[in-house]
Amino acid sequence: MARANRRLTRASRYGRYAGGPDPLAPPVDLTEALDAIGEDVMAGSSPERAMREFLRRGGRDQAGLDDLARRVAERRRELTREHNLDGTLQEITELLQKAVLAERGQLARDVDMDDADRMLAEMQLDTLPTSPAAAVQDLAGYDWRSTEARANYERIKDLLGREMLDQRFAGMKNALENATDEDRAAIIVMLGDLNDLLEAHKRGDDTHEQFDEFMAQHGDYFPERPGSVEELLDSLAARAAAAQRMRNSMTEEQRAELDALAQQAFGSPELMQSLAELDGNLRSLRPGEDWGGAESMDGENGLGLGDGTGVFQDIAELDELAEQLSQSYSGSRLDDLDLDALTRQLGDDAAVDARTLQRLEQALRDSGTLRRGSDGQLTLTPKAMRQLGKSLLRDVAKRMSGRQGNRDLRQAGAAGERSGATREWAFGDTEPWDVPRTITNALGRTAGRRAGGAGVRIEIGDVEIQETEARTQACVALLVDTSFSMAMDGRWVPMKRTALALHTLIRTRFRGDDLQLIAFGRSASVMGIEQLTGLDAVYEKGTNLHHALLLANRHFRKHPSAQPVLLIVTDGEPTSHLESSGDVFFSYPPHPATVAYAVRELDSSMRLGAQTTFFRLGEDPGLARFVDSIAKRVGGTVVSPELDELGAAVVGSYLGSRQGAGGFGSPGSGFGDMFGGGRGYWTG
Repeated sequence: MARANRRLTRASRYGRYAGGPDPLAPPVDLTEALDAIGEDVMAGSSPERAMREFLRRGGRDQAGLDDLARRVAERRRELTREHNLDGTLQEITELLQKAVLAERGQLARDVDMDDADRMLAEMQLDTLPTSPAAAVQDLAGYDWRSTEARANYERIKDLLGREMLDQRFAGMKNALENATDEDRAAIIVMLGDLNDLLEAHKRGDDTHEQFDEFMAQHGDYFPERPGSVEELLDSLAARAAAAQRMRNSMTEEQRAELDALAQQAFGSPELMQSLAELDGNLRSLRPGEDWGGAESMDGENGLGLGDGTGVFQDIAELDELAEQLSQSYSGSRLDDLDLDALTRQLGDDAAVDARTLQRLEQALRDSGTLRRGSDGQLTLTPKAMRQLGKSLLRDVAKRMSGRQGNRDLRQAGAAGERSGATREWAFGDTEPWDVPRTITNALGRTAGRRAGGAGVRIEIGDVEIQETEARTQACVALLVDTSFSMAMDGRWVPMKRTALALHTLIRTRFRGDDLQLIAFGRSASVMGIEQLTGLDAVYEKGTNLHHALLLANRHFRKHPSAQPVLLIVTDGEPTSHLESSGDVFFSYPPHPATVAYAVRELDSSMRLGAQTTFFRLGEDPGLARFVDSIAKRVGGTVVSPELDELGAAVVGSYLGSRQGAGGFGSPGSGFGDMFGGGRGYWTG
């Protein structure tokens, strides 16, 4: 049994999992992606475009499509800058020079040779054309005295044949090194059978049996093992087109040299005839391949015909990857990425990055954060809004941490929800007794002096009561300026982030509070959080604080038992108001009537008991004078935060107002030091 187990262990093989997505891969973290998408959506981008932008840009520790595309472009530039197309001609020239040099040496050493014959041979070698093709042609009938020289000359013809075949069949150059005449004859037979198969396919009368028979006889020439004529065609046509693009990229002189030399390939014109017929079949069967492209190749490393064709195939593959990574075509998805090609060109790390982006895109589409509406466009779901809000709230909490403490109000002793804790009864408490704790206290106090059969005597000091929590209920109105200046000066997204953070805080931590979001530009309106975060900026003059305050006061009156909290985010003075007719009046500079209407509604808010905080954005001196004076009038607070501190300022003000401590920055609230010990705010 033990031997059997050892045999089983030795037979085990482990390799890369290839059955689909890695089942052990950790789940994709959508937090950063959702933050970035939400930011772009709030800036006016569509969710679809925002998602694609994040995938293009990538994250803090995740390469994006742009980075992969940059690496693809760099790889392409390397291929075109490092190489030139003279490799085969250079190799032929070197072999020719070696042959001539060896022959000259043999002529000098051959003392038995007739002087006239030696002179004639030397003259032929001295007058060889500078063109390698012409020189090879002139030496076709030369009677070589040197065995080494003859071998080098024969290697030229062998090299040409192998290079010509390597252009069409990758790896053939190496496979046919030291090939025999029988091997070369087998190649000619294979090319004939291949052309017959393609001709039959072109006519439409080929059969699968014919293909199977061809592969059974010649399959060793096709290591990729195509499963059909179509797969065979795809492979052959892609390489033949690359070979043609390489030819197109050569100079006229290079093409003429190679055409002349090609006739010497294997010393058999049959080979070139078969290859020309193959090229014709492939062109007619795959006209969609790029047969006309060209590249500028002026590097130092010479490429042979086969290797050069491989490079041109790499360039074509890199071009396809660049298009896939651009995701600019209709219906594009990251699933379109050819990960095998990416691995071949850029390595395993690039494929891992691309696979992670694929999983990220799929997770965004499948996790319920994005959904496709009736118009076919992606939208953020309520779940996504909650996740985004929680993320924004975490950011706010980080900015506030260590400077404020816990702002959640819990007043023990008042009627409300039970907290689970108990305490000793005090005069005036109305909470129910905790009977087990009370009796236990009495037993513990009398255990040492109880008489037999005596009952338990409870004294005042034994009594414990159940603690309850009372939470202040607030009625909150967040008024956000949506005039065009907010978008123009970069305040649009921070305003939306602030609204979403406050909305999330109230929905998750203070569900008894009632928040109303009011956007005011030329006119004002109540908005849901999804509507506000998706709101596009509109070039429309007017800051109608009066209308916004009318809606806020209506909200406060609907909740007479709650503490009104009025939070106003603006970057401009009121320049419009709502007239009795319902029309909007606009004037800049602000009309006294517009200011008076706004002041009247703020007075109404004060009479309703609202704790008011202005968040003044920008450096407009007119706005500063207006806000300072009106805050003093209603006993409110002015905060002038930096844009990245706006969310923390608004949330802090809301939490401070709930405590009844007079609002953000007021004495004892502990919030003023958020902005440098009171910088930028004033408390009336």
